Amino acid sequence: MQPLRAILFDVDDTLFSTTTFASKARRNAVHAMVEAGLKMDEEAVYSELQEVIREFSSNYSQHFDKLLMRLPLAAQVRTNPALIVAAGVAGYHDTKFRDLLPFPDAIPFLKAVREAGLITGVVTHGLTAKQAEKIVRLGLLPHLNSNAIFISDQLGIAKPNPKLYQAALRAIGVAPEEAMHVGDSLSHDIAPPNSLGMRTAWIYRTAKEGQDLAIKPSHRIQEFQELATILRSEYGLDIPQFEVPRP
Repeated sequence: MQPLRAILFDVDDTLFSTTTFASKARRNAVHAMVEAGLKMDEEAVYSELQEVIREFSSNYSQHFDKLLMRLPLAAQVRTNPALIVAAGVAGYHDTKFRDLLPFPDAIPFLKAVREAGLITGVVTHGLTAKQAEKIVRLGLLPHLNSNAIFISDQLGIAKPNPKLYQAALRAIGVAPEEAMHVGDSLSHDIAPPNSLGMRTAWIYRTAKEGQDLAIKPSHRIQEFQELATILRSEYGLDIPQFEVPRP
């Protein structure tokens, strides 16, 4: 077995709970819109917003504008719609400033892996500015190798295309069998690196339903302490013990 030299991570629902954060931020946005004068039940507005996001994707930049187009005009009387939209945007971003946090074990594990001498990086799918902001706001940047941060939009290759992982490996000068990828999606984070001969770890604590369980990762983990144990026992790596702060 080739020694392991690098561990690359997905970001969303791997190093932080995208699903939990997005739900909280969108609900806070809807509450702010109602507080700004939108005359509708918050649950009804939230449900419509969810539909807008499904139709236009989470990366669309004008969710709240589209939302107002779909709501009754009577709900917007005597209030400037631009202010309602601005309130939604502010409510969303205020949540991002307060509550965009990594999983409690993510940074302690990254520190331990770096201390053991491995390259740490990310292979993340999404818009360049959006994913880069997450990496910075989550406090991940000091714990990643600066030449090992790969964003699909920036490279022009989207998950699950294995070429994204090939580009990452070339950039860090590591052979596939010397690298591991960790992620929550079997189809996007496990199958492509598997096909290249990389080791893979499926972290399933936030894994969504309907995944293809025929795709087999090298390892299944629920938290990073498990992966640390695997790296010590199966790969012979000197991963330091680390404490996980309580949320």
